[in-house]
Amino acid sequence: MTVNITSIKTASDGVWQGDNPLDYAFPLLIVQTALVLALSRFLAFLLKPLRQPKVIAEIVGGILLGPSALGRNHEYMHRVFPKWSMPILESVASIGLLFFLFLVGLELDLSSIRRSGKRAFAIAAAGISVPFILGIGVAFVLRKTIEGADKVGYAQYLVFMGVALSITAFPVLARILAELKLLTTRVGETAMAAAAFNDVVAWILLALAVALAGNGDEGGPHKSPLVSVWVLLSGCAFVIFMMVVIRPVMNWVAHRCSPEHDTVDEAYICLTLATVMVSGFITDLIGIHSIFGAFIFGLTIPNGNFAEKLIQRIEDFVTGLLLPLYFASSGLKTDVTKISGGKAWGLLAMVISAACGGKILGTFVVAVLCMMSPRESITLGLLMNTKGLVELIVLNIGKEKKVLNDEVFAILVLMALFTTFITTPAVMAVNNRARSSGSRSSSARKKFDLRILACVHGPGNISSLISLIESTRPVNKAQLKLYIMHLVELTERSSSIVMVQRFRKNGLPFVSRFNYRVRAFHERVAVAFRAYGQMGQVVVRTTTAISALSTMHEDICHVAKEKGVPMIILPFHKRWINSDSPDVIENVGHGWRGVNQRVLNNAECSVAILVDRGLGGDYQQNPGAATTIAQKTCVMFFGGPDDRECLNLGGRMVEHPAVSVTVLRFVEESRAEHDGGGLKLALSKGREKYTFSTAIINPEKEKELDEKALDDFQRKWEGMVEYKESKGANIVESILAIGKSGEYDLIVVGKARFPTAMVARLSDRHPEHAELGPVGDLLASANQDIVSSVLVVQQREKADSNEGQNEEAVNEV
Repeated sequence: MTVNITSIKTASDGVWQGDNPLDYAFPLLIVQTALVLALSRFLAFLLKPLRQPKVIAEIVGGILLGPSALGRNHEYMHRVFPKWSMPILESVASIGLLFFLFLVGLELDLSSIRRSGKRAFAIAAAGISVPFILGIGVAFVLRKTIEGADKVGYAQYLVFMGVALSITAFPVLARILAELKLLTTRVGETAMAAAAFNDVVAWILLALAVALAGNGDEGGPHKSPLVSVWVLLSGCAFVIFMMVVIRPVMNWVAHRCSPEHDTVDEAYICLTLATVMVSGFITDLIGIHSIFGAFIFGLTIPNGNFAEKLIQRIEDFVTGLLLPLYFASSGLKTDVTKISGGKAWGLLAMVISAACGGKILGTFVVAVLCMMSPRESITLGLLMNTKGLVELIVLNIGKEKKVLNDEVFAILVLMALFTTFITTPAVMAVNNRARSSGSRSSSARKKFDLRILACVHGPGNISSLISLIESTRPVNKAQLKLYIMHLVELTERSSSIVMVQRFRKNGLPFVSRFNYRVRAFHERVAVAFRAYGQMGQVVVRTTTAISALSTMHEDICHVAKEKGVPMIILPFHKRWINSDSPDVIENVGHGWRGVNQRVLNNAECSVAILVDRGLGGDYQQNPGAATTIAQKTCVMFFGGPDDRECLNLGGRMVEHPAVSVTVLRFVEESRAEHDGGGLKLALSKGREKYTFSTAIINPEKEKELDEKALDDFQRKWEGMVEYKESKGANIVESILAIGKSGEYDLIVVGKARFPTAMVARLSDRHPEHAELGPVGDLLASANQDIVSSVLVVQQREKADSNEGQNEEAVNEV
């Protein structure tokens, strides 16, 4: 049916008046958008176990919606994606693409490219030039083989094919590196720097290709060669104008919106978003695609609070809603059925071989010449072979300009899909994450009496962490090496990928250009721990783990094993802001609780969880106070391996002159009977329970070990430690009384995986935080008016190797 586009109305009058909403522009757009989002998210869910980036699901979803699969049903295409609706769908998708390229420019740090060094520059140059040359060769073959391909001029066809084969997708590469936990390695650092350089060169080449393309078809109206020259000169003038005139203006705007000002003026946000559109219009007016204007404008905005605010305002809407429409519109143009016959599939294999071979081989050779190992070099080659959105943009522009016909377009889309799909499994197969540093760590460990890995969520953990670490370091005797790991959640948002910079002398491997909070955190942590390290005999190393919460524990356990630390200290997912107001609680999220649980289950060393209720004072007011505050510490001893570890920790604290240690031993009376202890018991709903070790232990031997540990402790620290015994039958009231009294700044308890009879009886209550064990859970409760901070310790022993692997089920909090 022929449709007059001028007769299309925006909205229908509804089904009750006989209108079909699918015959009207806006209701049809809603249906199309919902279908695209539903299919792409479903495919992303299916591909998640394969650790594929989201772009794969979106490309596949677009192809399935198009003539290659569902589009073979003409009734479906006529109803859901009629030809008259395509300009509307593509216009909305182009708005999303425009703002996405603005975000790419905003997040791309040009200074990091300048600092990336000769190695990254050489690798990027080889990764571009070799496949570009092979792409020219492929272009000659395609022109001779595919019908209609020779109608396009040589220059534009060769440049488009060269660009299509030589591109590396910077945003997709960053996601894959983070998923494979290679972001902080030498390979990851080099790949990110080379990809950033590759990105800039790709845009320059694409601008050249667009300028040369014109209308693409040699049979069309004659175009003077001077037109391409004018387009390029106008494009250069636009870039110079943006960098010389607009960039200082945006620096002024960013300064006006800096954190020193309470709020960001909405007028600046609106003006910036409008400028994105105007920049796109100007480059389209010049004759270059509108996305170039948005990309260049993104480069003019400096890092800081204003850039972060812009990302927060538009990223989710653009990447979550509008960008999938661009993949759908690309898929609707892709007809895989055009690739038919042995010759066509042979051409596809040739294009894939040229793209993969050129990129991998070129990168591998130069990386080896740059003194990288063969394994690292082949991994780098595979990573640089990643394609994605930028590839689709090139192909779509080529199709719009009539440089690429349907068959060539389909071949190149499948090439981009295949090369990106194989990146993750190929890198996982080749890359061996066992690092050689483990062999050298034994000699280094002898230089330090104590090595600790402490994890932090944010600046709020600094004071309590320094105070705890300092209290465990015997003054003028033991030398401490402290590893601080900042835990950063990797989300679906592209801005959660932190730009990797050159490793710095202060131990910070990477700093975000566009996340002001992350950068500010690093600055505060660096200052705080540098000052602490200068106090003497403390060596501080600061690093960052960027990972999804579901795999964050792998990073923590890997670093602990690699560095040979005997203890990991984790922050509890809740923090009491002010010890005088117990009800003011900061909760960083239920997902972080799961991280702690998985570390407890998988760590090969002892683990301690710190429940902070104001330990160390207010770091904000006095950064040095955290290391000078006198602490009163109570070590609760019930018996078992975890409690013996608490005793060892208490022994370290005794030597510190500013720490007063009390050991409180709970002794069960012979006639003690099970008593609820005044605690309000909650009926178990079956969702959460305490878990104890299933390892077989000898109770008599455990009792002997407990008595020996206490005797040795009392003998060694006689006169320096206050020793008490509690023999009351109501242990719950005794524990709560100590926590409520405020007599102690810190209470140290064991998790009790091998519980005594007293502790086992506490397991009858419905747990609030099962990972802390019965006693720790009781002291960490938010409704018991506890004022002391709590440190829950789990010892890793040989017996624990038989412990059940089932993770505790958890309730949402």
